[in-house]
Amino acid sequence: MRSVGDLVPEVTFKLRTDGEWREKTSRDFFKGRRVIVFALPGAFTPTCSSTHLPGYMTLSRSLKTMGVDEIFCLSVNDAFVMNAWAKDQGVDDEVTMLPDGSAHFTRQMGMLVDKDALGFGERSWRYAMVVDDGVIEKIFAEDRAVAGDPFAVSDAVTMLSYLSEAAAKKASA
Repeated sequence: MRSVGDLVPEVTFKLRTDGEWREKTSRDFFKGRRVIVFALPGAFTPTCSSTHLPGYMTLSRSLKTMGVDEIFCLSVNDAFVMNAWAKDQGVDDEVTMLPDGSAHFTRQMGMLVDKDALGFGERSWRYAMVVDDGVIEKIFAEDRAVAGDPFAVSDAVTMLSYLSEAAAKKASA
């Protein structure tokens, strides 16, 4: 699993915008920018739809005032599913959906998990991270020793708390 100080994986994401396929690389999303990536098991799933994504949408303005350029929601779902989920959830400019349909990014992050027992196949483990110029500044990964689908540290409130504390430390230094 990648950790603080590591570069994020260099992959190509397949996006579908305005009825056309577009490709963007990790470099396009992360180079020269400070961003949040929160990853979750799947679009339209209960915790992801009721709490994880809505939490980041609700706190997006506060998170961005802490020096964050953009917030990405990553899932091992294709662009069609991620776009439909964004529409269903009323996502506007608060969060950018990042489809990792073939799990290239997730696999290289070391966050790919087998959810076959649920009929999902391979999916992302739930985590959130701050990425500064392509380097992982901080990562909050849910405990893999906990059964099921834990959701204790990758939420938007934990992220905002971290960013607030980091800003306060920087200001007092």
